[in-house]
Amino acid sequence: MSNSRSPHIFGEVLFDHFPDGSRVLGGAPFNVAWHLQAFGQSPLMVSRVGRDAQGEQVRAAMTAWGMSTRHLQTDPARPTGQVTVTFEDGEPAYDIVADCAYDNIDPVPAEPCELLYHGSLAARAATSAATLKLLRAAGPRRVFIDVNLRPPWWQPAVVQDLLAGADWVKLNSDELAILSGNPATTETGRAFLQHYGLRGLLVTQGARGAQLLLADGESLQVAPRPGTEVVDTVGAGDAFTAVMLLGLLQEWPLPLLLARAQQFAAAVVGRRGATVDQQDFYRTFTRQWQLAE
Repeated sequence: MSNSRSPHIFGEVLFDHFPDGSRVLGGAPFNVAWHLQAFGQSPLMVSRVGRDAQGEQVRAAMTAWGMSTRHLQTDPARPTGQVTVTFEDGEPAYDIVADCAYDNIDPVPAEPCELLYHGSLAARAATSAATLKLLRAAGPRRVFIDVNLRPPWWQPAVVQDLLAGADWVKLNSDELAILSGNPATTETGRAFLQHYGLRGLLVTQGARGAQLLLADGESLQVAPRPGTEVVDTVGAGDAFTAVMLLGLLQEWPLPLLLARAQQFAAAVVGRRGATVDQQDFYRTFTRQWQLAE
């Protein structure tokens, strides 16, 4: 069961379709929730699937993993989300199918929560955007936004409205440049953080790692270790985000939080897919980080 300390995760759950014909369950919010469940945080996933075989697979996977399906809705008409993934020079590109079940997430009972995580993709449609607005109005202690600017599925005014009232924001350097209208420098990041009144802004920089800017003027940097084996970069950012949320919930010192987020992301990119369905994989980290099992 969820309680007020359980993070609430809002947004898309979908299947990534790869060039070789394989399908992998994902969606940034779902990936984050999956990792947090493995780390013992009992996230409450607020999403919607179709009345189809893929929707049944989502529900079965969540149940098998011990995740709550209390707010996993079923849409009678729209299909479960789908994304076609292609690769250009080793970097993934995404064709996101429109009008999926997660675009039509109905309102859920407002509950207090320690932390609300959401992205920007699920706000592309009016119904889900309205539900998200209600969740934010319920007064979560902290709001963490994971920006994903996937053309043509975002509007500047919508994203700016989401950023207002957020506490923590994660985006990549290209997205920072797009939203700010300036080159993605540290100074641009600081101005962005101050403009939206954020506690922290995480700017991911690909192979160079990530920079965390804080409201008090502090700046922290983390980078992958040289020689990190990369099998699949899909979901690397979600792995990083999940441990960042975990660290905020556990109140880890921020330098330690970043180091652990980078450590976990490096382990995930060494495997195929954005999530891992083996508890032993996560147990290595829960023991090292002294989390309750």
